[in-house]
Amino acid sequence: MTVSTARFIVPGQTYAMSGVTSVKSLIDKPSKKGPIILIIIGLLMLFAGSAGPVILGLVIAGLGVAWLISQKPTYIVVLSSASGETKALTSKDGAFVATVIEAVNRAIVARG
Repeated sequence: MTVSTARFIVPGQTYAMSGVTSVKSLIDKPSKKGPIILIIIGLLMLFAGSAGPVILGLVIAGLGVAWLISQKPTYIVVLSSASGETKALTSKDGAFVATVIEAVNRAIVARG
């Protein structure tokens, strides 16, 4: 990835900075519905009484908790131009996206 006053280059795409009017970030948070449903199913199985369903319920609830913990938001760099907005870069690393946005902002200011 490269940012200069002339171009913003990301893997597979090059954007001309002359057309970029602003840059912003978006956060796409993953849905928690699936893991929560899995946890609820697992907890309901705990009330089955016999050992088999109880153990299976613990496993299912544990998988739901692991899935919930493993979900991370996606951070998106959005470039604005006269033709609209473009999602230029996505990453799970929020600090990296913040650095990219700062670099693009500096390039916009430097170009005048």
